[in-house]
Amino acid sequence: MKRVLIPLLVACLFMLLGYAMSQPNQVAFWNNMEVTVTAYNSTRAQTDGNPHRAAWNNRLRPGMKAIAVSRDLIKLGLDNQAEVWIEGFGGPYLVMDKMNRRYKRRIDIYFGKNVRAAREFGRRKARIYWR
Repeated sequence: MKRVLIPLLVACLFMLLGYAMSQPNQVAFWNNMEVTVTAYNSTRAQTDGNPHRAAWNNRLRPGMKAIAVSRDLIKLGLDNQAEVWIEGFGGPYLVMDKMNRRYKRRIDIYFGKNVRAAREFGRRKARIYWR
């Protein structure tokens, strides 16, 4: 009985630990911070030139889960292609763009071309998680 029970318990422990590491929480060693969350679109008025090209030369497509981060967050590990979970919005979102230097502790969620939805989203505070 012990030959079966101990390996089974160890396997269950590893499965639970794997799940805990894949989801943002304080037990699984995730970094977290409260930030201001706003929205942005692929329009010429909100970008520099090409509205579908991000600052790191990533291609943005409507419907993708992408965010732009303020430059102070890049130093904390929120660099190009980093996965970010936003409390209340799930994830993962990919960091695909960076914001103007004037913004601090802020992220923009990409809303494609839907300007109305971005305006309705407005400005909020939320906790973000990343590794």
